[in-house]
Amino acid sequence: MAKLLKYAVILILCAAVCIAIIFIVRDRKDMDTAEVALLDENAGDTELTEYARGVLQYLKDRDYASLANMVHPEYGVVFSPYPTVTLSSANCFLPNEVAKFGGDSQRYTWGLYDGSGLPIEMTVEEYFERFVMDVDFTQSRDYSIDEVYRSGNALENVKEVFPNARFVDFYIPGEDMDINWRSLKLVFESHDGKLYLTAVIHGENTI
Repeated sequence: MAKLLKYAVILILCAAVCIAIIFIVRDRKDMDTAEVALLDENAGDTELTEYARGVLQYLKDRDYASLANMVHPEYGVVFSPYPTVTLSSANCFLPNEVAKFGGDSQRYTWGLYDGSGLPIEMTVEEYFERFVMDVDFTQSRDYSIDEVYRSGNALENVKEVFPNARFVDFYIPGEDMDINWRSLKLVFESHDGKLYLTAVIHGENTI
């Protein structure tokens, strides 16, 4: 009986090791498929726009593994719900943190709501639904490069906060006399000769 129990324990351990190996291999494959081609810092406007559109697709698909590979390895990526970026209060995430967004249920404070001044307390998914992909920016036909496409009442300070960056400002017009327009700026800064994502700045008509 003791021998049978011993063999059973050995079989269970072997099965556990095999399962662990399967998960490790699967995760490795996921990491390999998440590799993205980074853009040279001297790339032209056309290449930068296509690069930014790739980021939009990752944001829409919630492809956090690919997105993480594009995040600046030192600065991380800042998320701002409105055009006025305040680094002291904005959330900034490093690549390894972005890669874990899919399983992140923590509620963060992302800033203050326009008008009420109440804190914006949301999970990553809730924030993406309201302040990143509240409209489908992958369908945007209007955009500007290194210039603000449209501004509202909020202070546009992207150039002051990120003086050495390049950015693409995607714009979606609204209805009701174009009051409900939306914009999303993707900001990139150089590291080792490549451009990395350093900010995702949401814009809309504010009070």
